[in-house]
Amino acid sequence: MKSLKLSLAALSTLVLFSPAEAQDQKSLTVYTYESFLSDWGPGPKVKAAFEKTCGCTVNFVGVADGVALLTRLKLEGQSSKADVALGLDTNLIEEAKQTGLFEEHGIDTSAAKIPGGFKDKTFVPYDYGHFAVVYDSETLKNPPKSLKELVEGDASQKIVIEDPRTSTPGLGLLLWVKSVYGDKAPEAWSQLKNRVLTVTPGWSEAYGLFTKGEAPMVLSYITSPAYHMVEEKTERYKAAKFEEGHYIQIEVAGALKASQNKELAREFLAFALSPEFQTIIPTTNWMMPAAATKDPLPEAFSKLPEVDKTFLMSPDEVAKNRQAWIREWLAAMSMQ
Repeated sequence: MKSLKLSLAALSTLVLFSPAEAQDQKSLTVYTYESFLSDWGPGPKVKAAFEKTCGCTVNFVGVADGVALLTRLKLEGQSSKADVALGLDTNLIEEAKQTGLFEEHGIDTSAAKIPGGFKDKTFVPYDYGHFAVVYDSETLKNPPKSLKELVEGDASQKIVIEDPRTSTPGLGLLLWVKSVYGDKAPEAWSQLKNRVLTVTPGWSEAYGLFTKGEAPMVLSYITSPAYHMVEEKTERYKAAKFEEGHYIQIEVAGALKASQNKELAREFLAFALSPEFQTIIPTTNWMMPAAATKDPLPEAFSKLPEVDKTFLMSPDEVAKNRQAWIREWLAAMSMQ
């Protein structure tokens, strides 16, 4: 997920560099999504923690979202300055591999504990979260209890969703609907569009509209309410548990073949599964850690809905069908 405070502050694309970098010091450039490196996101703490161990300088470069990250890497190709890309998810990794830009990491990832399991020779998981409809309990007294209720419910109760062409949550919702409805997905979208207030380019814009009260629901994560409980001391915002189950997002990092700092890049990927890195994730990125943390999760996480069934399509299936399913979504939503 992304730092919730970033959406409220409506920050633009960010770049996080050290104030000064010694000429003889090693440097690692990490491309990621903008909220990861915001003041309230994991970036500053991750940077400080890794720099203590690596004798290097970490330069974070931010783009809007995981989809935008892959697009930028494709455009830059072998000339990219990135050593590591952090913020793709399993729905994008096959397409990322097909670019030929990434290399196998060669590190032990057995510390990762992901629901349903995840292991890949190229990408290292660093967090995960289930997509969910988050709602304002003060304005919506009867939230949907299933995807079917969301699709067929009161059109006056609006939801803000993200665009699957530009946003990993938007793509996640697309695959969630496809997982539940199959060939009937176009009909589901045609009905759901009556409840959609707007479609935003990314998660930050969508969540910002939601917290401003523009709509009582938003497509986000089951973990999102933990932010409000921990930081704002309120249980006003809740995640709706759906009877059919929830689609999972597993976020990953990978090293670029063109990197001039390959050993340092591998060190960073290994660090992403360390207790130091993982302890930072829950209360900055507001996602579930992919491996063991040094400290227990805050009590707020125990109040979140438990997912009984997890949906996750294979990376191959997504890569083969993503563009066709997006065209199907566009036609159903009349957005061509």
